[in-house]
This record gives sequence, structure tokens and C-alpha cells, in this order.
Amino acid sequence: MENPPDQTESKEILQQQPIRRRRAKGGLLTMPFIIANEGFEKVASYGLLQNMILYLMSDYRLGLVKGQTVLFMWVAATNFMPLVGAFLSDSYLGRFLTIAIASLSSLLGMVVLWLTAMLPQVKPSPCVATAGTSCSSATSSQLALLYTAFALISIGSGGIRPCSLAFGADQLDNKDNPKNERVLESFFGWYYASSSVAVLIAFTVIVYIQDHLGWKIGFGIPAILMLFAGFLFVLASPLYVKRNVSKSLFTGLAQVVAAAYVNRNLTLPDHHDSRDCYYRLKDSELKAPSEKLRFLNKACAISNREEDLGSDGLALNPWRLCTTDQVEELKALVKVIPVWSTGIMMSINVSQNSFQLLQAKSMDRRLSSDSTFQIPAGSFGMFTIIALISWVVLYDRAILPLASKIRGRPVRVNVKIRMGLGLFISFLAMAVSATVEHYRRKTAISQGLANDANSTVNISAMWLVPQYVLHGLAEALTGIGQTEFFYTEFPKSMSSIAASLFGLGMAVANILASVILNAVKNSSKKGNVSWIEDNINKGHYDYYYWILAILSFVNVIYYVLCSWSYGPTVDQVRNDKVNGMREEEEEVIKILN
Repeated sequence: MENPPDQTESKEILQQQPIRRRRAKGGLLTMPFIIANEGFEKVASYGLLQNMILYLMSDYRLGLVKGQTVLFMWVAATNFMPLVGAFLSDSYLGRFLTIAIASLSSLLGMVVLWLTAMLPQVKPSPCVATAGTSCSSATSSQLALLYTAFALISIGSGGIRPCSLAFGADQLDNKDNPKNERVLESFFGWYYASSSVAVLIAFTVIVYIQDHLGWKIGFGIPAILMLFAGFLFVLASPLYVKRNVSKSLFTGLAQVVAAAYVNRNLTLPDHHDSRDCYYRLKDSELKAPSEKLRFLNKACAISNREEDLGSDGLALNPWRLCTTDQVEELKALVKVIPVWSTGIMMSINVSQNSFQLLQAKSMDRRLSSDSTFQIPAGSFGMFTIIALISWVVLYDRAILPLASKIRGRPVRVNVKIRMGLGLFISFLAMAVSATVEHYRRKTAISQGLANDANSTVNISAMWLVPQYVLHGLAEALTGIGQTEFFYTEFPKSMSSIAASLFGLGMAVANILASVILNAVKNSSKKGNVSWIEDNINKGHYDYYYWILAILSFVNVIYYVLCSWSYGPTVDQVRNDKVNGMREEEEEVIKILN
């Protein structure tokens, strides 16, 4: 007997309700919580970093080179840890749990750092050096506590930064949406813009508080913000799309290398008859590996089905036979390494903030000759962020819509062009930095301040703004471009790795920056004076900047070669197919007419 129509409809509605609830997860509703957590973390960590060289030199009595080396290592660790965080997220913990644990680590690190400012016994006693006397330096235990704070903050950043971007993309990524690619591109841009607003607040509000209210309050506020960030993120847990973790990605990559070596003498089948000769999982869309880096295809080539595969069709030994997906994941990683390496030089240039801080501190930071307000020396980095945000808004809301309207179809600037342009602008930024510093130092000497680094040179600090703006444009083009490039070129299973690669480049950059700094310091030394001195007027920071400018120009040439050898991107291949189909449709229409 059939159910009455009203009962049947009620059952259908009840059956559909769970589906609706599942579909309700994710989307724009989750963005404020994810971006707020990342934003507060950035306000806290960047607010601590900007003035840290002054804290190390004044309270811990570290010299410029030693203090900057410590900061280089801290920033390197902070940018390396995202790779570890991405690995744990993708393979074991999942993105939500990784972000939650990392938020706790960041909070603990900021509390420990705040304690170094609150407790007098955990740092050297106050002292004023006089002629014939010197002040005691920090002890090993005091430095150990400071480094512990840095380490906890780095661990926290390592979990939050790679996973937040990928976690946000998980909430919006919908293959059924024909505008999915445009949605993700817009998300990447606005994500970086919102993160940049957070950094802008750190460079202005937090730095101003540290300058005027001291380290105790200046370090305490970031800790409170981090507590608030973690609370907000965990509060929205029921709303998130949480993807299941897969097996260890790095183990899979290692298996491909091992299997390719074991099968190195295996003859690969012809391309036309190869689909049934490669091992793949049933739900894999990849029937055969690509032809690029073809020697790696031996890792997934089946030489003997009876010896290689079990009765269930699965590989008996994953270290001798891998899936086509595993092979393509390693290929994707190997293929992008040259392009990834080109961003390291730009990150080296951006990491010179301590020198720019000392420059700004020695210059007239008033907005006008009649003004009494001075821009904090650590706040000049805000011009980099303003430039970055301005470009993202202009590019997303003005340039692309206008170009699309003129062309009569959607227009996008190829990601490789954007990255190359950003690297060239980074070279220009260092050339401008060297020129401005030459003029500043010459003016200081002419005013009799060669031996007095604490006096203000009669030259406006606004001369530093152009180099900050150029750095912002370079980051907007190359930084955002690289992240988008990695995310689109990698399989979805490597999304967190893709998000962490730019940070890994910054980690390598800070290590190399430390090497370059110490090499310049030692090789340029004449008597007791070198190009890099605590007294900015006695040193030659301009020569140091010119070295970085020359390296940046060589890097641009290197990028052109890497871009050419990489070949077309996934987007270019897709667009070529779409254009080809469009041309075929136009030809058919012409024939019919």
C-alpha cells in the first residue's frame, strides 16, 4: 500500500535535511573566524618582531650584528616550521587540530616573552656604561629563556600560517562551481590583504605602544590578542569543513624515490600502450603518469602483475611499486623548486628591516617641520603593507574588471609574469635603498655626526618611503603570485605544502641573509671599522645594499631562465584548451552560416 502524498513528501524532506546541514558547513560564514585567528597571530608576532632589535641591544646588550643574526635565525625558524606544520596537518592531525595546538604554543611563547620584560632577574641588570667600565652581558640561562619564547612562537606560527590559508580554501573550494578558479584567486588576494591589515596594525599600534608605554605593556598586549585569537577559532569548530588526513605525504614521496631507483633498469612501455602498465588506485583520475621527468615513471610501472600486486589488486611492496598519484606529487614538487628558489632573493631584501629601523631612527620622523608628532621608527614598515593592500584592491577591483570589459571576456595576468615583475621591482627597491642611504650618510657626516649615531640627521625620514613601497609591490606580485602558483600546480593532497613553500623560502632567505651579513661584516673590515657597524654613520650600509641589488638583478635573469624551462602552467594549458574549443565553435558557426 502506497503512502499518502503528504507522508511521502514529509519523508523526502526529512531525508534531505541532513544533506542540507552537511552542505551548510564551510562557505563565507567561516571566513571571519579563520582570518581573525591568522590576523591576531600576525598582529602579535609581527608586533613583537619589528622593534625586537632595540630590545636585544638595550635590554640584553647584544650588538647589531649578533642581535640581527639572532633575529635572522628566529625568523628562519618561524618560516621553516610551516613545513613541519603542513606535514603534521596533512598526514596526522588535520588542519583544524594543528591550528588549535599551534595557537596554544604561540600564546605560551608570548607569555614567556612578556615575563622577560616583567621579571628583572631573567635579563641583565640595568647599567650605564662609562669610560673604563663595561656592563655585564646576558647569561646563558637568561638567553635560554628568551630563545624558548622565540621557539614557542615559531612553533605556533608553523602550525597556523600554512594551515589557515589551506583551511580557508577548503571552506570555499567547490569544483562544481564554474567560477571556482576566480573565487580562489580572489580569496588568495583578499586573504593576503586582510593579513596585511593585521601586520599594518602591528607596525603602527603595537610599535607605538612599545615606544611610549614600554616593553611590559608592549609585550603583554600581543599575548592577550593571541588568547582571543585561539578562543575565536575554536569557538567556530562546528561550522568548519574538516577534511580527513591522508597517509604521510613525505613517506609517499620517499617511496617514489626508492621505487624509481629499484626499478631503474626497467624499460618503460610506449606512451600509447601505457595506461594498463601503470599502477593506480581505483578512485584515481590519473590513468598514466605524465611524460615530464619520465625516469620517475618507473616507480609506478608494473613489471610483473603476479609479483607486484596482491589478490586485492594492491601493491605488495609500496617501496617497489607506487601509485601514479604519488609519482605526480613528487614530480610537481621537483618541477617547482627552481621557480621557488627565485623568490629567496626577494625575501632576503625584505628581511633587512633592522637596518631600515636604525636608518629611520637617525632621521627626522616628523610629518612636517611644524609638527611635534613623530612616526615611530618601527612603524615605517606600514608603507610596505599599505602598498601591498593597495595593489591587491586595485588589481582585483579595477585593473582586471576594466581589462575584461575592454576585451569582452575574462582577463587574468599570467602568474609567471606577475612573479617576474615582482622580482624586478625588488631589485629596484634595493637600488633605491642604497641611493637613499648614501645620501643620508653623506648628510650626517657633513653635519658632524660621524661619531654620534644617536643624534637626528637633518633629513626627512620620508625619503625611506619609496623603498618601502617598492618592497610592498614586490611582495604583492611575487609573494601572492608564488602562493597561487604552488596551490594551482600541486595536487589537492599537497595544498598545505603548497601554502608553506613561500614561508620555507623566507626561512632559507633569512639563513642566507645571516651568511651574507656576516661575510660582508668580516670581509669589509678595515682596522676596527667595517661596512656594518652599530654606529650607522660610521658604517657603509649603502655598499651592503648595493651588493643585495646586484644579487637581485642576477636573480631576475635566473628567474627568466627558470620560467622558460618550466613550460606552461596548469592555467595556461586549461586556457589554451578553452580557447581552442571556442575557436572550433566559431568555425562551426561560420560553416553553418
